[in-house]
Amino acid sequence: MSVATETPAQTPVYLDNSSTTRTDPRVLEEMIPYFSQAYGNAHSRSHAYGWGAEKAVDQARERVAALIGSRDSEIIFTSGGTESCNLAIFGVARMYAEDKGKHIITTAVEHRSCMDPIRALEREGFDVTYLPVNTDGLIDLAEFEAAFRDDTVLVSAIFGNNEIGSIMPAKEMGAICKKKGVIFHLDACLGLDTEPVNVDEYGIDLMSMSGHKMYGPQGVGALYVRRRRPRVRLRARALGGGQERGFRHGTLNVPGIVGMGKAAELCMQERDAEKVRLTALANRMKDAFFDALDHIYLNGHETQRLPGLLNISFNYIEGESLMMGMPGVAVSSGSACTSATLEPSHVMRALGVGEDLVHTSIRFSLGRFTTEADVDFSVEQCLKSARKLREMSPLYEMVKEGIDLSAIEWKHD
Repeated sequence: MSVATETPAQTPVYLDNSSTTRTDPRVLEEMIPYFSQAYGNAHSRSHAYGWGAEKAVDQARERVAALIGSRDSEIIFTSGGTESCNLAIFGVARMYAEDKGKHIITTAVEHRSCMDPIRALEREGFDVTYLPVNTDGLIDLAEFEAAFRDDTVLVSAIFGNNEIGSIMPAKEMGAICKKKGVIFHLDACLGLDTEPVNVDEYGIDLMSMSGHKMYGPQGVGALYVRRRRPRVRLRARALGGGQERGFRHGTLNVPGIVGMGKAAELCMQERDAEKVRLTALANRMKDAFFDALDHIYLNGHETQRLPGLLNISFNYIEGESLMMGMPGVAVSSGSACTSATLEPSHVMRALGVGEDLVHTSIRFSLGRFTTEADVDFSVEQCLKSARKLREMSPLYEMVKEGIDLSAIEWKHD
């Protein structure tokens, strides 16, 4: 890797875009009037303030729909990806349980916003099949098709994995769901900024989206709900004013919705070029690490992955210690929604990552505002920390001497 001639615009360098993205200035500019000038309630239909807000929401709905190839009437605005996932999973399961059945198919590597609702349904008496994944984090499609039963009511799967970046074969999964006549929910909170996902081409019936994962504001999301072939019905989780087709009640977050709409428009316009740019930056970072260090591993699929996300295990180095040694770089040791616990990542465990590696991984997630200088600076800081920690590691010293650690019988007092 050549040394960058420029320095990062700011430190710490932000490489945690899988947890949240910076709101694009173009998005913020469009949002600002709806806080202090055009501040009406979108459901106040008796005056100009309400009409203006309603028009802005309608435009945002059209923009989000255009991003995924749906009708604007099929977009339901929510408070974020977690609410969208909860509404989809609980809404379908409880609506169709009596007529269709109580069997759900999902994967072992879902985000907590889907995994926890499914586990809650399990406690209510639903039967769940958790499909295993291979070492790349992908399911076997033959196993997936074999898991369907007469009482299968829902399939819920993640699109781009938030921890390792692997992209599920969603299009093939959707085709199988259509053949089986089962509703398919896709958690697409990550990936829509670089991957073209068309709901009809993918056979998707429900799709969760998040504003702050696509350079929009935090606190807003959307759920695509198919209206025909089939018409998907949901049981609402809260009651109120009847907004959003009665699926999601409550006053709409007009500034946030405007921001998500603009963010969707920008993603649609720029995703192809951004995918190429992020792929090049991520490869630059990956090559630099693998050229400089031994005993490191890329987690997730080599190519079928989100272009800006690298999850790398640095063997013989504890991940938290590695991060503490690089305060000039903002990264994560796993999913931001589970980083408050010390429990090993369920995603890493599902991949079959051994105990010796499960706590050694760092997630570098590059984004729209990441520069080449940011990448080079981050590599430099990470390598400095990694080398220092390995100098203090007796295990690494033993490996360099040719000792097979797996053959050692460790004794504990």
